[in-house]
Amino acid sequence: MKNSIKFTALTLLLSAGLFAAASAKTIGTVVPSSKDAITFSSLPSNKGIEVKVEGRDVAKAIVIIYDQDQNVIYKDVLPAYKSMEKGYILNQLANGDYTIEVTANKQVVKKDIHVYDEYNTKAFIVKQ
Repeated sequence: MKNSIKFTALTLLLSAGLFAAASAKTIGTVVPSSKDAITFSSLPSNKGIEVKVEGRDVAKAIVIIYDQDQNVIYKDVLPAYKSMEKGYILNQLANGDYTIEVTANKQVVKKDIHVYDEYNTKAFIVKQ
């Protein structure tokens, strides 16, 4: 009885090991994307947003902030580096909806932002 339990446990252990080894071979290697990565995050003070552009062959990046009527509020050109980041303070904007558009190497990323008052201070939320 003890030998059959040991044999069953050993068989299960070996089959699990073979399954894990077989699945590891089929995954392959992950090739990084040749496209730029444009990411948004809030600044540590939560008064604005930080834009990061990373990639192999990054040319200059253009950041444009529009109001809800598609009027250009702010336009900024970031220099050409492999990795660049810059923060934009949003607490000086009037309450309402805005769009931040980042263009780098023919890739355009837009984020909608809502600025509002919360407890007598300006706050913002990035819409998904």
